[in-house]
Amino acid sequence: MAEDNLGSELDDLLRRAAATQRLAVERALADLGVTPTQCAVLAVIAATPGLSNAEVARIERLTPQTTSLVIANLERKRCVTRRPHETHGRILRAEATEAGLRLLAECRERLAGPYRRLAAATPPGVEREIKAWLARLAAAAV
Repeated sequence: MAEDNLGSELDDLLRRAAATQRLAVERALADLGVTPTQCAVLAVIAATPGLSNAEVARIERLTPQTTSLVIANLERKRCVTRRPHETHGRILRAEATEAGLRLLAECRERLAGPYRRLAAATPPGVEREIKAWLARLAAAAV
């Protein structure tokens, strides 16, 4: 029963911390007209050009439908282009445009504040353990 209570408390604290961080990120990006999800997807595409929608969805833990909408919106903003896969014509490969790379640089600049706040709240000496724990949680099968 104590494990259930700990799990419940951790879930509540993680949810609240994530909501606080997400709000800070949303506010930092608001006047750029980009959502945190669009920024994250753009970062993945910029880091690994040529990914398909399905690959981006797996990396970002989004549904394929959500990923398609996010990439379509980025494409409308001229931040991403898509081209057919060389051998599988129905698969589209996404790449960041120059405008997309400029937007991503601006997003990263705006996000420096929320990231600093997050880092400052991390107790010294346990960063590695916290990152490893969060990585295990993120990698766990749902």
